[in-house]
Amino acid sequence: MGKIVFLDVDGTLINYETVCPDSAKKAVELARANGHKVYICTGCSKAEIEQRDLPELDGMIGANGGYVEDAGQVVMHQALTVDQVKHIVDWCNGRELGFYLEANSGMYINHWFEVQAPATMVKYAMGKGADEATAQAKADGFVNSMIRTDDLYRDDVNKVSFILSSYQDHLDSIVEFPDMECNTWGGKDEQALFGDLGPKGITKKHAIEVLLKHLGADQADTISFGDAKIDLSMFELCAYNVAMGNGGKEIKEAADYITDDVDNDGLYNAFKHLGLI
Repeated sequence: MGKIVFLDVDGTLINYETVCPDSAKKAVELARANGHKVYICTGCSKAEIEQRDLPELDGMIGANGGYVEDAGQVVMHQALTVDQVKHIVDWCNGRELGFYLEANSGMYINHWFEVQAPATMVKYAMGKGADEATAQAKADGFVNSMIRTDDLYRDDVNKVSFILSSYQDHLDSIVEFPDMECNTWGGKDEQALFGDLGPKGITKKHAIEVLLKHLGADQADTISFGDAKIDLSMFELCAYNVAMGNGGKEIKEAADYITDDVDNDGLYNAFKHLGLI
């Protein structure tokens, strides 16, 4: 077996405008043709990934490690319980926080998300370098892809993202949900735009361990690529780790190698540097 490569998606395989550079697609295609396996390892659930224009892959790790798929076979799926989902829904509604439930069947939102998400997603896209018009178009597309329903006490939810009215919402979520993993995204520390709640013990690192066992593969053959703090758990396990040039300080400090930005052929250049292609 060749190398086993794990790619974060946003900011790594695709840019912050959700476009996958042609060079990245070519890198993945050539690496797989050379006998290497390539998986995405993302915070997104399958429904969101299926909306993206990605190259053909060997499988995916989704929901920050809650879902593992290899060659179309579900290897692991650790969802939140209905009671946990109910707790989150009621807590967010009580604080008038918009949220979306991330399930493989779709992304389900409450009323407050419809109200708050457009401005929040514009801020997110502009923070990643998009101009105002592009940011507005991306925000509209993101919100329009969601499913508005009153049936929110679901049993198929991988994790939940909720809009932060302030960083205190995240701090309060840590106290409120001790049985869950509590993260943030969309900005560093107090600049974060979203809180993120998932099953306890579920991380990208754990999911990679599950997949390697399924494959009968050696940890020594693993390579990971990331751009953000959430990717550090991949770096803890994989034998060699690459940070994108557009990545944050923490991920770069933890990397064995720093490649170019996602839009400057970063993935292709790193694959070439590592002898994958």
